Order: sequence, then structure tokens, then C-alpha cells
Amino acid sequence: MNHWLVKSEPFKYSWEKFNQEGRTFWDGVRNYQARNNLREMKEGDLVMYYHSNEGKAVVGIAKVVKEAYQDPTTDDTNWVVVDIVPVETLKRPVTLEEIKADSRLKEIGLVRQGRLSVMALKREEFDRVLELANELR
Repeated sequence: MNHWLVKSEPFKYSWEKFNQEGRTFWDGVRNYQARNNLREMKEGDLVMYYHSNEGKAVVGIAKVVKEAYQDPTTDDTNWVVVDIVPVETLKRPVTLEEIKADSRLKEIGLVRQGRLSVMALKREEFDRVLELANELR
């Protein structure tokens, strides 16, 4: 199983709205590296959900339930989507500030490639963010 992180601006598609809907296809990706990451996602992979711009925090975990297929919002065959469902809301959001301050996360894509909207995470990075979410502040 692989681990991923996707970013969404809460005013466009919040974690709360995602939970209400219960399933979505991850569309609108127009960056080739992010698109390639979508193509690599497999059914059952876990995905951290990050609120960008406003909030700047990992807020939940989702799961891939359908692998890459043509993005239905465009006729351009270069772009794909995957279907994801929410799994759980983190006990507390893990902020970008916390992630940047954690020496065990110094190589995480969220810090190294901050503008990329879909990125792979190492298992250790995924687990560390979960540890931080479970710590009392």
C-alpha cells in the first residue's frame, strides 16, 4: 500500500463537505507531476487530506476506492481522476508549521514541493503526521 497527500482549499472543497458527500472524484489536477501521482494511486491506498491556503493543516484521512480514469470535467485525455472516500477525521489538525518544525518530516513533499497538489508520502511520514495528530497540545 502507498500513502499520499492531496490538497484542497477549504472554500472550494472542505473536509466537512467531503464527509457529507461520502465520496468524490479528485478532479481539476492540471500539473503533470500531480497527474502522474494520481495515475500511481491504487485501490486501498491511504490519502491525507490537507486544507491549503486557509487553515494549512492535514485534517483527515481518505482512501482510494477507484483507480485513475479520464477526468470527466475535461475532454483533454491528458488528465485523470481517482475516486476517494473519507476514512477518519484526525483527532486534531496537524498544521504546516508543526510539520516544518518536526525534524522527522524535513524531507516531506509538503515542505519540499509546497505547490504540488497531489504527492506521495513515505510510510514513516504518514505515520509521523498521525502521531502528531494524536498528541495533546
